Amino acid sequence: MAILEGSVLAVLIVGMTHYIDIGKETDAVIYYESETAAHMTLPGGVTWEGTMKLKADGYFVDWVDGPEGGWQLGHTYGQITYINDKGEVIGVVTKMVPGNPEGF
Repeated sequence: MAILEGSVLAVLIVGMTHYIDIGKETDAVIYYESETAAHMTLPGGVTWEGTMKLKADGYFVDWVDGPEGGWQLGHTYGQITYINDKGEVIGVVTKMVPGNPEGF
């Protein structure tokens, strides 16, 4: 699996909304508002806002009243995965949409 880095990572994150299958009935949804702000809704309805910092090979996010941690996006043929700071794949992107369709 290749890790997405640099400008490719920035293009796929900043200004985009990701829908991620994390093994629940509904997808987690993350909107990357800018290079420094993100919003997320988890299955079950918990919603967080956080500060984000892009790194060369991933990003770090600190959710207000939630966890903080580093993340990477991995790529295999036809699939983008979310990888936590322990190196574990925790979800698969089901779709990416430009902008903020969820109205965060």
